[in-house]
Amino acid sequence: MLCWEDRDVHFDITAQQMKMRAGEHMIDKLDSIEDTKGNSGDRGRLLITNLRLLWHSQAMPRVSLSVGFNCIINITTKTVNSKLRGLTEALYILTKANNTRFEFIFTNLVPGTPRLFTSVMGVYKAYNSSKMYRELKLRGAIIQNKQLRILPQEQIFSRVNGVWNLSSDQGNLGTFVITNVRLVWFANMNELFNISLPYLQIASVKVRESKFGMALVVESSEASGGYVLGFRIDPAEKLHEIHKEISALYTVYSQCPVFGVEFVLQDKPQADEDQLDLPEMDEEEIDESVSDAGDVLAAYLADGHHHDLEPVFSPELGLAVEKLKDGYTLQTLWEVIPS
Repeated sequence: MLCWEDRDVHFDITAQQMKMRAGEHMIDKLDSIEDTKGNSGDRGRLLITNLRLLWHSQAMPRVSLSVGFNCIINITTKTVNSKLRGLTEALYILTKANNTRFEFIFTNLVPGTPRLFTSVMGVYKAYNSSKMYRELKLRGAIIQNKQLRILPQEQIFSRVNGVWNLSSDQGNLGTFVITNVRLVWFANMNELFNISLPYLQIASVKVRESKFGMALVVESSEASGGYVLGFRIDPAEKLHEIHKEISALYTVYSQCPVFGVEFVLQDKPQADEDQLDLPEMDEEEIDESVSDAGDVLAAYLADGHHHDLEPVFSPELGLAVEKLKDGYTLQTLWEVIPS
């Protein structure tokens, strides 16, 4: 179940990529927001969903951003010089995606309102505090007195005793708890020996032969480590019944995932209620050949992002230097320094 919206940073996204995926919903919409770092002087709109931040220019909708909450390292405020607002307080966001750091600066062009800061920071906090809905957890504090600690939007459908975890040669006897958002197993002898696997991170659920006989085999996604988990349930009729139930719940979840991000906006104007109002973009008119993705990325690269580049020996200098980017030479670098 691929979900890239909260785990990637994208630039100049298509109209299709800007649409809400299943389970994603808009929490707040702010007009008159400037992307001060990459598009200073350009008035735009910021959409805050339960998975990401979406920004697009109002004058040219194809100029846009999608910033997943899972990529965010830090959010703070920063004094900047905006072309449209002058010296003002702005929202500073540092992110990391595909081992590259990007920074974003958003300025609210409407003075006297803290809504940009409260909405983004509040939703980001809600996203961080609800990771159990979206991430595989091993040996977590999820069981208390043989009972699962229920998440706010979680509902238990089945509790199955006598389930053997086949991760060791002897196997471990435990209990399944099947809910609307995840599959949980814990050992009867040690509650801390457990696994919480959200449907979001399940790649497949099958019944197949193992060295312990027929077993329920659950594979997790590559993003969660690519685990292959085996469980023995007797008798065989019960095994197939549990497989059918998990498969059905997984199908229902896939159609409308529960991401667990809850945030209530206190001062949202009535006019903004539930209006997504996406920009009109004619994708056929976009000529990708004239778009320089490198220039777009460069505008948002964080200072010091290149410190991870490996050192190489330079015969010209007789020294070890940081590896140059593609297309650069020592000669061209020296030429930019005024003589």
